[in-house]
Amino acid sequence: MTGSDVVRRQVHDLPEITPVVTEHRLHQRRCRCGVLTTAAAPAEASAPACYGPNVTALAAYLLTYQHIPIARAAQLLADVLGMNVSTGWVSSVLRQVAPALQPFTDAVHDAVRRAPVAHFDETALRAAGVRWWLHSASTEKLTTYLLHPQRGRDAIDAFGVLPGFAGIAVHDGWHPYRTYTEVVHALCNAHHQRELIAATETHPDQDWPGLLIGVLDELNVAAHTARDLDLPELPAEVLHPMITRFDKHLADGLNLHPRNHIGHPQGGRPRQSTTRALLERLHRHRDDVLRFAFDLTVPFTNNQAERDIRMTKTQLKLAGWRTRTGATTWLTVRSYISTTRKNGVHTLTALHNAITGNPWLPTNPATT
Repeated sequence: MTGSDVVRRQVHDLPEITPVVTEHRLHQRRCRCGVLTTAAAPAEASAPACYGPNVTALAAYLLTYQHIPIARAAQLLADVLGMNVSTGWVSSVLRQVAPALQPFTDAVHDAVRRAPVAHFDETALRAAGVRWWLHSASTEKLTTYLLHPQRGRDAIDAFGVLPGFAGIAVHDGWHPYRTYTEVVHALCNAHHQRELIAATETHPDQDWPGLLIGVLDELNVAAHTARDLDLPELPAEVLHPMITRFDKHLADGLNLHPRNHIGHPQGGRPRQSTTRALLERLHRHRDDVLRFAFDLTVPFTNNQAERDIRMTKTQLKLAGWRTRTGATTWLTVRSYISTTRKNGVHTLTALHNAITGNPWLPTNPATT
């Protein structure tokens, strides 16, 4: 036999997982004056017998990121880790973790308010059998939530992000957002495209809806290409012809669907058709619709906000919340996990650090 070689095969596996118990002995000394002094315990040793930060972090992760109900989370910890935790302890985990995140909550809220571009959305959910409104404000690197009994301006003011916000607010065009007239707005074009598709189905003999969809798609592709090439803006020779086509197709639609000037017989303003209302919004807020093409820091859609808020619906379907406090603590931890994951921080490490008094904090909000 001549020559030889080595064939390598690697098997990646887990070692047997067994709990580790660390005992802390706190020395006591009595002064001659009679005062008994006890050494300080580590932060994680908060009781004579308790669960440590790693298992607490894992339980919080299971509840808020993996959406596992309390009883199943307790069973998983018993089966996988050999730790027979009670469902009562699992249900208390988020109440333990959320207070440790207060520095993070304050910092991320301030960072979103100072961000150059932020996304806003809201959705209804139920907690304790009552309807609440979940408001979100986020960026590519930050996520923050507010649970409020109202949907409108009072809730947005209570959130405290849009008041004083100096950046560009991306949203779906809901009217209360637009009442912040000092804010630069950008509208979600995924919503516009869905409405334009509906217009093509309602008016199959008209070309303008499909042509508007086409020019919006072309502008979006051009904006992505410009970003890939590190261009500061779309070249005028690319931008202006497409904007001209957008304006022409929009004008064609407005001409084909004139405004209704006949009011209701019993009084009130004339009611416009769905198609006319869409065209008027596109015309009235043209610059906000096309903001993504004029400013390459602005995205084409509000998908960031929708992604950040979507998983709360998953939680609502799988487990829900019995109290408002339970919902609020869940959202606090979810905001932390979402933000740390956006910044490439290992989730369990981030939770461990928060539980032991060192939560991750955003450092440069001007770029997030």
